[in-house]
Amino acid sequence: MKLNIYSILFFAISAMFFSCTDNNDAGNYGRLSVQLTDAPFPHDLVAEANVTIFKVDARYKGSVELGTNALDSTEVTISKEKGKPFVVLMEKEVEVNLLELTNGVTTTLVDTNVPAGSYDLIRVYVKGINVVLTDGTTFNLDVPSGSQTGIKVFIRPELMVNGGLSSNLLLDFDVSRSFVQKSGGFNFKPVIKASNLSTAGTLMGTLTAVEQDMVVGIEGAQVAVFVADTLNTSTFSDVDGGYMLMGLEAGSYQVEVEKEGYIMQTVEEVQINAANKTVQDFELVQEE
Repeated sequence: MKLNIYSILFFAISAMFFSCTDNNDAGNYGRLSVQLTDAPFPHDLVAEANVTIFKVDARYKGSVELGTNALDSTEVTISKEKGKPFVVLMEKEVEVNLLELTNGVTTTLVDTNVPAGSYDLIRVYVKGINVVLTDGTTFNLDVPSGSQTGIKVFIRPELMVNGGLSSNLLLDFDVSRSFVQKSGGFNFKPVIKASNLSTAGTLMGTLTAVEQDMVVGIEGAQVAVFVADTLNTSTFSDVDGGYMLMGLEAGSYQVEVEKEGYIMQTVEEVQINAANKTVQDFELVQEE
């Protein structure tokens, strides 16, 4: 009987010990997801804008001491540059046609455990950049330092990853500003914006018009979002008239819709709430 009691006490104490150890380790780590999307542009001649991403890392500014036994128990690759630690988030080749990532379509680059704390910079390493026209002509573009030092994307405000919880970061790869058309081809000047999806919101809706007594979706209309008369971002409606803009910081915006042959429409003070979707539909009217 005594043996049974001691055995029970032993297993109970052991269970408490391992539970405390697991909780401590969990408190040092959170889950980070990084998604990629594209701010689209209308270009009838371009069929593909291709990028191969082969590495993503982030600058760590948290309070957890990297390199402790608790952190070493999880597979996290850490490098230090000028005394500042960078956590490797992903190291594999991902080929992406950016023109497919529009109006709410995203692809996940990273979904991994990372040390809890704040991150203020993410670097995206790219290669294999090319533009394919609709006639099949392909332009291979040079990568300005993106393959060696990575494309630096600052996260403002800093992204906080809490222990035991998940955080989501959106990278918006602006094709219209990244692939600059020139005589005889294109230049690659990458422009990427980072948004914390836990503090940012989404604007979405449908653009329609009445044609021949039928309500139809309007494709190719520009939806532009302004803050204090300054353009924040824009998109274009799809074949069904739908549009979606992700990664907008919470606040009030002015939204303009414009398409040739239709009267431009403006809506003031469209409210975007953190981690929520705001629906704003438009009914366009043809010009006389």
